[in-house]
Amino acid sequence: MMNILSWRRALALLAAPLSLAGTAAHAAADEGPVGIETLLKTTSSWEGSVYDRYPAGTPEITVLKVSVPPRTELSWHTHPIISAVYLVSGKLNLKIKETGRSISFKPGDVFADTVDVLHQGYTEDAPVEMIVFFAGTPGMPLRQSPRTEQQ
Repeated sequence: MMNILSWRRALALLAAPLSLAGTAAHAAADEGPVGIETLLKTTSSWEGSVYDRYPAGTPEITVLKVSVPPRTELSWHTHPIISAVYLVSGKLNLKIKETGRSISFKPGDVFADTVDVLHQGYTEDAPVEMIVFFAGTPGMPLRQSPRTEQQ
């Protein structure tokens, strides 16, 4: 059974999805010429919101490969848990509903997504492929659509 420290290390790896951290990095050094590059290490999302907690309960890591067709506008949504994204191909544009703030990501970019912030993504003329890492608990949704509102 994993102890709390082991789970924290596992979750730290989520924050730097393709890097090795802590004792894992030290162990890798014993394996010869292993290259380690930290792609992301952060305490906040791309739009600046500071992460203040992980969900209570047994940790569950989910990794998704997400493919979005060209010229697609995703629905407005939130994520109730921390996630990190590695953009494999295409150009992904994200927009925050409340502020209108937007940002574009290109292949090779890695970013921490928002938690409980209403946003949407859209693609341009090329499809987008991304790997998304979520740190939640069993049964917790990865994505939520807003309740129906009068607009």
